[in-house]
Amino acid sequence: MSGPRSQSERDALTVEIVFALVTAGLLAAVLYVAVASPALFGDLGRAQETVWRGAAFAVAAVGFTARLLRVLWLFSQQRR
Repeated sequence: MSGPRSQSERDALTVEIVFALVTAGLLAAVLYVAVASPALFGDLGRAQETVWRGAAFAVAAVGFTARLLRVLWLFSQQRR
């Protein structure tokens, strides 16, 4: 497709980006709480708590990135 995008195409892209960011953020929050729950709600030592929170952050970051890329990739595939 060549030439400038129409207003409706730009609006659709904006909505899709916002949808991807919101759903990726929600997924990351759920993953963080799920993985960090032993540290958040348990009675662990400081070292164990740090490890659980670090692992939760890593899992949440991977989940956020995967969801964001998947939604945007699927959107680009639908446009073709």
